[in-house]
Amino acid sequence: MKNFRNYRIIKDRIASEIMVIFTISSLLLVVAMAIGLYLKSTDILAEHSFWELLTASEWRPMQNQFGFLAFLIGTFYVTGVAIIIALPISLLMAILLTEYCRSVVRKFIYPLLDILASLPSVIFGVWGTLIVVPIISDWVGPAVGTSTSGYTLLSGAIVLSVMILPLLVSLFMEIFGNVSHELREASLALGATRWQTTKHVVLRAGLSGIIASTVLAISRALGETIAVLMVCGNLAIIPSSLLDACYPIPALIANNYGEMLSLPLYESALMFAAFILFFVVLAFNLSARLYLKSVKDKV
Repeated sequence: MKNFRNYRIIKDRIASEIMVIFTISSLLLVVAMAIGLYLKSTDILAEHSFWELLTASEWRPMQNQFGFLAFLIGTFYVTGVAIIIALPISLLMAILLTEYCRSVVRKFIYPLLDILASLPSVIFGVWGTLIVVPIISDWVGPAVGTSTSGYTLLSGAIVLSVMILPLLVSLFMEIFGNVSHELREASLALGATRWQTTKHVVLRAGLSGIIASTVLAISRALGETIAVLMVCGNLAIIPSSLLDACYPIPALIANNYGEMLSLPLYESALMFAAFILFFVVLAFNLSARLYLKSVKDKV
C-alpha cells in the first residue's frame, strides 16, 4: 500500500512538471516569435525610423518608400466594421437560441454553426466575390450615388463578419447557458418580463464572457488573410468611406511574400508588417485582459 502511494505521488509530480514545461514552452514560443520577427525587421529599421514607417502612407518599394499607415488603418477599419456588423447579430441570435427557442431548435442550429465555422476562408472569399461584390457594385453604390467596383472595405467587412459570426454565436450561447437558472427564476418571480430578465440578469452576468469572446473574435479578424484579400480591393490608400478599397496587413503579406527577393528591403519590410500585426494583437489582448480583471475586481 505504501509503495502504491509513493508511486502515485511520483506520478503526480512528473505530470505536474510536464505541464509546467509545456506552459513555459508556450510562453517562450510567443517570445521567440516576437524576437524572430524583430530580428528580421532590423534591416528596414536601419534604413527608416520606427515612427516614419508607421506614419508614412507611401508604399513604393522600388523607390525605397515603405509606409505602413494605409495598411494599419485598413486593418483597423475592416476589423472594426466587421465587429460592428457581427456583434449585435450574434448577441441577438444567441439570446434567441438560449432564452426563447426550444432545445430541439438548438440541437439543429449547433451543427450548422459548426459547419459554418469549419469552412475554409477561401470559400468565404469566393462567396464574397460572387455575391457581395456584385451587390455592392450594382446596388449599394448606385443607391448612394457612388460608382464602385464592389471590391471595397464594406465587402471585406461583410465577409469577415460572416466568418466570425458562428464563433461569436457559439461562445455567447455557452456563456448564457452557464448563467444560473436560479437568477432567471428569481428575476421572473419578482415580476420581470423575460426580456427584462435577459437584459438585466443574463447579459449582466455574462458581461465578462461577452468581452472575452469579442476580443477573441477581433484577434481572429485581425489576422484573417485570404477571404479579405479577395474582396477588399488591395489598394494602398487610406479609405475615406466604406465604398473605398482598403489593404489590410495580412493581405499585404500574402500578396507580396513571393516577390520579396526582388528587392533587398522587401523581406524585411514584410517581416516588419508581420511584427506590427503580432504586436497589435498582443497589445489588444493584454489590454482586454486588464480590463476584464478590473471588471471582476469591481464585482
